[in-house]
Amino acid sequence: MTHSLFDAVQLGDVHLKNRIAMAPLTRNRAGNTIPTPLMATYYGQRASAGLIISEGTPISQQGQGYADVPGLYLPEQLQGWQGVTDAVHAQGGKIFAQLWHVGRVSHTSLQPGGAAPVAPSAITAQSKTYVIDPATGTGRFEPTSAPRALQAQELPGIVADFAQAARNARQCGFDGVEIHGANGYLLDQFLKDGSNQRSDEWGGSIENRARLVLDVVRAVCEAIGPGRVGLRISPISPANGIHESDPWAVFSYLLRALAPLGLAYIHVVEGATGGPRELPEQPLDFAALKDVYRSAGGQALWMVNNGYTREMALQAVASGYADMVAFGRDFIANPDLVERLRQNAPLNAGRRERYYGGGADGYTDYPTLNG
Repeated sequence: MTHSLFDAVQLGDVHLKNRIAMAPLTRNRAGNTIPTPLMATYYGQRASAGLIISEGTPISQQGQGYADVPGLYLPEQLQGWQGVTDAVHAQGGKIFAQLWHVGRVSHTSLQPGGAAPVAPSAITAQSKTYVIDPATGTGRFEPTSAPRALQAQELPGIVADFAQAARNARQCGFDGVEIHGANGYLLDQFLKDGSNQRSDEWGGSIENRARLVLDVVRAVCEAIGPGRVGLRISPISPANGIHESDPWAVFSYLLRALAPLGLAYIHVVEGATGGPRELPEQPLDFAALKDVYRSAGGQALWMVNNGYTREMALQAVASGYADMVAFGRDFIANPDLVERLRQNAPLNAGRRERYYGGGADGYTDYPTLNG
């Protein structure tokens, strides 16, 4: 039986009205890490998506890597998020929170007590982060700070922070959570040998490097039920200076280990995040990766992401290659993207200079087909 991008689908415990997801999009509009009414407007405008995945949401202050991103660990943050989830549900939408620990992709000015960011190994990310200039109050991009290596005894606490953030997400109205295991952030840093050079039980072998992400997934599933949990991965993306010498070995192992856990979905970034879909120097057969997961008994929906056009998305679902397609930047400028895709209508162009920080301009003021 073939499906359409616009058909309803059951995602774990959650029924979705179509197979289009709004991908996580950091927008830096949450002053003092607290979600705002303007954010509720923004997400509510996009509730025609089958599933909205929130912008990356730190599970702790240590997990924060960018200024003015909303957290999920303080009472006032949860109160702010309640306004967002209420707005989405009022429009008939579904929304998951993306649980985020950035690891080394941070700056001392964002860390508790001005401390160094944390990482599997003390290797600085070749990347930049977004900070607020205290003198002017304006945002700017700065190189990430040098991290310190986490001690083994600290890791159970990080696992517990993920589980608590998942419970917090449900408390303030999210329908579920997506664990951010992609794009060079903490879980991805542990998985990949370019950033994980540990010699203890959390490094070295693939089994050891996959331990943290699997511990986090199991803890979050136990906290809120696996039918409300997704995981995002980016096997070959070089985002934030990340690298893995043998991505097939790492991610085929990981997907086999994930198969029996009953997740709602696997969200796969194909290629370089926000960049080329094909990386000739590091090819990977994503269809074969899905086959590994299915052959091991994995039943989660398979969500694909990165540079999908309307035609590609229609084909991916109709062919059975994917169960859902996530769109990122197109949702920034097109709050009614689902209807535009349905009608094959033209898309608004995004105002890139308004992607990060600011107010309603370039955030909630994009026109719909109806004006």
